[in-house]
Amino acid sequence: MKIPNWLLTPSTRAFLAEARKTPGYSLFDLLHGYVYGRWPYLYIGIAIGEHPWAKRLAPLAKWFERLAVPNRKGAPPEEQMGFADTYHGKAVPLETATRLVMINEPVAIPDLEQVIPYKRARALILQHPDHIVALNCPCRMARENPCLPLDVCLIVGEPFASFVMEHNPDKARWITPDEAVSIIQAEDERGHVHHVFFKDAMLQRFYAICNCCSCCCGAMQAQRHGVPMLASSGYVAEIDESLCLGCETCTEYCPFGALEVRDRLNTVNQEKCMGCGICISKCQFEAIFLRRDERKGEPLEIERLMAQAAGER
Repeated sequence: MKIPNWLLTPSTRAFLAEARKTPGYSLFDLLHGYVYGRWPYLYIGIAIGEHPWAKRLAPLAKWFERLAVPNRKGAPPEEQMGFADTYHGKAVPLETATRLVMINEPVAIPDLEQVIPYKRARALILQHPDHIVALNCPCRMARENPCLPLDVCLIVGEPFASFVMEHNPDKARWITPDEAVSIIQAEDERGHVHHVFFKDAMLQRFYAICNCCSCCCGAMQAQRHGVPMLASSGYVAEIDESLCLGCETCTEYCPFGALEVRDRLNTVNQEKCMGCGICISKCQFEAIFLRRDERKGEPLEIERLMAQAAGER
């Protein structure tokens, strides 16, 4: 059934038009994406168990999750999907996050399997990348005593920025790429990690950069409980022992608990380290750097990926 245009807002029409061009994007995905973008505070609040309706709606949420993650009966374990396969982020260092909001041209990289190691939602497609909205973080908004400031979630490109802005005007604002960089840098100084988020319901691709604190972020909370919702940057932190004085400042800031002191020196638990780079700026002795680790997947190096995609056309 075709819905008359006059019943839809302009941003919803744009979202619907883009959905029709997205391969494998189902009617359920469309409804899922509409609910997620239209009511993000309800959606996230229930998902992390902080919304007043969370317990009451738990059975409905379980039913919704089964619909959102259809698995073929009898499929081998490696083909089975969990909810983490529909919504996930990739930790990125400060430089990568800032470059993503400074892109001044459209980007179309449809499959980033090596960069985003999940079964769904791993395309980097940016239309009007300079259209950026700063949204009050749904995770922080759900907490009783949230970290401040609130407007640290960056919705990047169309149709997402206009959709979120039109439906949440009291909790969002348009910003310039330079303002986005300022938000990212300020959050980095606070010790908050940058995550590039992808979601199947959001047209199966990148749609946001969130600047996350470990105390409020639902994805980081899930990661701590064994739900793999976050991917490594492709790097790990490494410490120059000749420069380290074991002051423990970096351990206080590490959002993933990957740093600890042994024999009076700071050491890195490479299994826990996500390569976010937050520790680097916190070390006054410049004893920490990021090292490429092939076990952690490919980094999201946007210029290289764009050049590679252009060469394959």
